This record gives sequence, structure tokens and C-alpha cells, in this order.
Amino acid sequence: MSDLKLNCPLPLQYEQIVMAHGGGGRLMQQLLDSIIQPVFSNPLLNQKHDSAVLNVNGSKLAFTTDSYVVKPLFFSGGDIGKMAVCGTLNDLAMSGAKPLYLSCALIIEEGFAIKDLQRIVESMQHTAQQAGVLIVTGDTKVVDHGSGDGVYINTAGIGIIDANVNVSPADIQVGDSIIINSDIARHGIAIMLEREGMNFDSSIASDCADLSGLVLDLIQAGIEIHCMRDLTRGGLASGLIELAATSHHAIEINETALPIHQDVSSACEILGFDPLYIANEGCFALFVPEAQTAQALSALHRHPLGKQACQIGKVKATHPRGTVTLQTAMGISRVLDLLSGEQLPRIC
Repeated sequence: MSDLKLNCPLPLQYEQIVMAHGGGGRLMQQLLDSIIQPVFSNPLLNQKHDSAVLNVNGSKLAFTTDSYVVKPLFFSGGDIGKMAVCGTLNDLAMSGAKPLYLSCALIIEEGFAIKDLQRIVESMQHTAQQAGVLIVTGDTKVVDHGSGDGVYINTAGIGIIDANVNVSPADIQVGDSIIINSDIARHGIAIMLEREGMNFDSSIASDCADLSGLVLDLIQAGIEIHCMRDLTRGGLASGLIELAATSHHAIEINETALPIHQDVSSACEILGFDPLYIANEGCFALFVPEAQTAQALSALHRHPLGKQACQIGKVKATHPRGTVTLQTAMGISRVLDLLSGEQLPRIC
């Protein structure tokens, strides 16, 4: 087994970029808040949503982009191509949009196998076709051998939002129920086990999936969605912490309500990982009015990607604003905070 390289630096001031700056934790948030956000600041960007919502000639469009640097490129449950398409579709869906068009930009390392590139782009096309979207533009660059780690992918996406749909962190309200559609931490653990050649006599596969159809079902069911967030880098905890800070509300979740696959839970326990901070690629958090909790769960349960859906918490008025607390199985209230970096780098 290769050396397992964990990345959890102390929260110090850095003069150079380190891996943790891309990990979805405190250092990445500091990088965004102190360097990037102030330079590009504008009302659309400052919403801090998964997609920018643009008003164009009376229509609401969602626009998003993301880059993918996963290692290994092929893993149980997916590959970098499938993940790039699903990730962008999911970012659009989190704003309540129906995805329409995608772009694909490839940065390929000299010496990369043509057959592997063929496999990746075919995976992207298959995933896009299943979602009913077109990949309509893109770019290709080649970098020196040893500079690109095989291939990196950037995708952008455009979707359309119904005029009556308003989904944003700013719309989160006290009393909202917090629901997730599936078990957590499977993607990160699947990547780590494959990368390190670990065999736990289990069949842990990534949850990589396109969530746009499931979100469309919720909208068509008449659910008043206040906010959604796909729980990728930094996992469930980081996603909720970001939303609590952006909405200026307090969030409380119940540890005993969290669905975690037994094999994933065992792997986390053996390796010392906290599943709350491990990335997902087919799991999202949904904020709805308390009165619509049962209706939302019923709509989710009818879809294959929502059969495990459950309520995990609520938006509270009694805790300090901008905080996330976990009620543990022992009855103890634990305040969740952003990790400095990430437990498992290069997983999305």
C-alpha cells in the first residue's frame, strides 16, 4: 500500500498555495474571502450560491462552472468524466434549474493514453445523454509530461429556472426542515480505498449521480424549496456551515438520523475519518418549510436517488446565528467547525 497522505495543516497564514486551499475547508474559505471574492465582488457572485442566477430578457438562467482533478481517474461507481458532467448538472439543479447545455475543457498530460481519453469522453457523453443535455462547446490543451497528472476537466453549464422557483441561501428560514436524499461519505471513502489499494472485503462504490431529475420531481410536486446544496468537497458538515454563515441562521442536526452505509462507517472508524466531512457526489441537503416535510420526503422516496431520504435537522432560532450544532447519540451538543483543509485530498 502506498503512503497515505493526509492533509490537515494548522490554520496559519500562508505565503504560497497549499493543497488544503482547495479542500473545501477553512483555508479555502479564507482564500475565497480574502483574495478572490473582494476582487470579483458583485451582487450575483456575493449570493454565494452553487450557480449564478441571471435575468436575461425576462428569463431566469443558471450559470455555473467547476473543475475536476480526481485521482484515480477511474473508480468504483464512476470516473472523472461522469463526475464532471454530474457535478455541473448538480450545481445547476441546486439553484432549481433544468440543465440545458454544458461545455467541456480538457487539460491533458503528454503521454496520456488515447484509449483512456476515449473512455472518459464517451462516459461524459453517455451521462449527458441520460440527463437530456448537450455538450456544445469546449477546449483542449496539452501540458508537458509530469505536469498534468493524466487529465484535468473543466465543465460549465447553463440551465433555465421557472419564474416561480426561488432557491437561495438567503431564503432559508427559521423552522425549516433539513433533509438529505441519501447516505453520506460514500464517494470519498470509495476513492480513498481504490487509491490506496485497500481491501475491506466490501463493495463501497461512489454515489456519483445526476440529481437534476430528482430536483425536478420536487419542483413538480409543488414543494416550496428554500435552499439546496450538493455536499461535495468538505462533506455534509462543511456544506451546512457555509449555509449557516451565508444565511445568518443556526442549524441543528441529529447524529442518530444521519444515514451512513455500514461499510463506510467501518472504514471511517478504522482509519480515523469523520464521515461528516467526507465528500459526496450524489447527496444534497434540502431546506423546506416544516409543514411540507412529509410531502417532500414522499416525493424523494419515489425516485431511485431519494429512497434513503430523511430529515436530519432543523433551522433554529435558539442557537447563536451562523453556527451548526450536532446532537450526538450521547445527548451532547457539539459545535461543528470547518476543518483547515480536507481529510482526503484530490477526490473531486
